[in-house]
Amino acid sequence: MEKEYPKNMVQFPQVIFGTSSLGNLYQSIDYDTKRDIIKECIAHSPGNALFDTAGKYGAGLALEILGKALSELQVDPDEVVICNKLGWYQTELLGPEPTFEKGIWKQLKNDAIQTISYDGILKCFDQGNALLGKYKAKMVSVHDPDEYLEMAGAGLEYEKRYGDILEAYRALRDLKSQGLVSSIGIGAKNWRVIERITQDVSLDWVMIANSLTLKLHPADLIQFVSELKMKGVLVINSAVFNGGFLTGSDFYNYRKVERDNEADQALYEWRAKFFKLCDRFGVKPAEACVYFSFNVRGIDSLALNTTRPEKIKENITMVNHKIPAEFWNAMKEEELITISPAT
Repeated sequence: MEKEYPKNMVQFPQVIFGTSSLGNLYQSIDYDTKRDIIKECIAHSPGNALFDTAGKYGAGLALEILGKALSELQVDPDEVVICNKLGWYQTELLGPEPTFEKGIWKQLKNDAIQTISYDGILKCFDQGNALLGKYKAKMVSVHDPDEYLEMAGAGLEYEKRYGDILEAYRALRDLKSQGLVSSIGIGAKNWRVIERITQDVSLDWVMIANSLTLKLHPADLIQFVSELKMKGVLVINSAVFNGGFLTGSDFYNYRKVERDNEADQALYEWRAKFFKLCDRFGVKPAEACVYFSFNVRGIDSLALNTTRPEKIKENITMVNHKIPAEFWNAMKEEELITISPAT
């Protein structure tokens, strides 16, 4: 479905290409496959392809691969848009695996540390552009401010860290005023942190990860998305498969889940019912996840990631793939969803 934008608002494509797979999320992928993924993104984008990346993705590996592949493919820097979520700075790898999100990123050659402050964000911006080579990020944000706050606990340390986040945004505003970037946003999993930051910082866009999916769509979050839309803030929905779990993996929101773990059994029971309905109506699980997550009112774009080049074209078309109303009615009857997507 076509999205409507307020006058003078920056426009995003329906599908934004996530790059966590380029950083070896869950598995290591050979360079030729990564380059083919990028090639397919360029080939099938209706306009300039928009890539969402971050210093956290493979501790800078995704940035390096993206810049290298775009250069080899001879893509004009003016014909691609790069969004770099800032806040993780590449450092030397001193052990067998990185110190952040252990067990998630595979075969990395670097580590990364979170650095959120005025100077820290500028360092991340400069390093990110250096890793990209001749390509530059024009969309920028603070990445994982929720994680940064969680490490503080409560009390004075929490408020001090929140002050660091506000200083990071002051740095981004300076970059924008200097014409070095075109828009400022946020990327986080805890939407409540996004909600608080939007009360203190003027943003062009927000990226919500893991929080607004077929499995998880709280009413107060949907209301918040609607409010953002009315304010002219674009909303990108990311990680709409809940870390891959909704399409068959054993990772839920980047956490390994176990079938024999009593706490995880409810997740597997939900998925079994979902898959059964998909079989009944001839709907692919990925199609249902994408369509639902894109057609919540107020969502402007989806950020989708893949390890398979041949899936790119399908990912782009899935947002408009028609799914019968009877499927959504059955999903509600089974209490698998609380709302139906807009049609």
